[in-house]
Amino acid sequence: MVVMEKEEREAEHPAPPFEPQKVTEPEPQEEAMIEVNDLDFCYGSNQTLYDINLQIPSRAVTAFIGPSGCGKTTLLRCFNRMNDLIDGAHISAGKIELAGHDINAPDVDVVDLRRRVGMVFQKSNPFPKSIYENVAYGLRVLGATKRSRINEAVEKSLRAAALWDEVKDRLDTSAYGLSGGQQQRLCIARALAVEPEVVLMDEPCSALDPIATAKVEELIYQLRENFTIVIVTHNMQQAGRCSNYTAFFYLGRLIEFGSTSKIFSNPSERKTEDYITGRFG
Repeated sequence: MVVMEKEEREAEHPAPPFEPQKVTEPEPQEEAMIEVNDLDFCYGSNQTLYDINLQIPSRAVTAFIGPSGCGKTTLLRCFNRMNDLIDGAHISAGKIELAGHDINAPDVDVVDLRRRVGMVFQKSNPFPKSIYENVAYGLRVLGATKRSRINEAVEKSLRAAALWDEVKDRLDTSAYGLSGGQQQRLCIARALAVEPEVVLMDEPCSALDPIATAKVEELIYQLRENFTIVIVTHNMQQAGRCSNYTAFFYLGRLIEFGSTSKIFSNPSERKTEDYITGRFG
């Protein structure tokens, strides 16, 4: 009876979202990992981004916030040229540099760029393969054939995604047998396996329950020690918990960028304050 009452109480009061004990701002970087200069972007004749100037520091989490349709995801997809796959989508002015190099230069290898800049989508999208082969897929595409190297990379990536202990005894089973939160962490492991410099995350928790969301947020908090992470989110609390820096967008323009603590406690722009306090959105 006591056990049943305890289980009922836990069901009524699920675990709270992840809340890090202390968010320390990273030391200033000599060079930004990603630098956006005077960027305009269009879908055909429809301009969606206007004069974006932004420097994203390395080994930190930068959150993009703003109402739907403000250009957050469009800019995120510019960083690994995913927008190239959309007919008529193009940068009409300005440029984006990754570690000092123009990512849209004619000599850039797009496949290599997408290895260096991985992406995790809004909805988890594991391949119809085993857990092991999901993580190994990118390595095989890049030409890895040595089994020992692939084994090592798979384990390392699953550990980095905080998933190894949960799946180590069933690596050969279908990835579709995992829960939603586990599938999203598997997708993160798949992105990490090819050793990217930057990881882009487009609302990675929007389809997850609170407990799975907490696990992914905790993972993001840990990964920033080794990766540059850019996350699009509509969840203000999530941006506050996970990120070092926050950029607020509105109607295709960057309104304000700064440390997350400043943006949320003392924004410089009235529009930023209105959005964060819920006056519009």
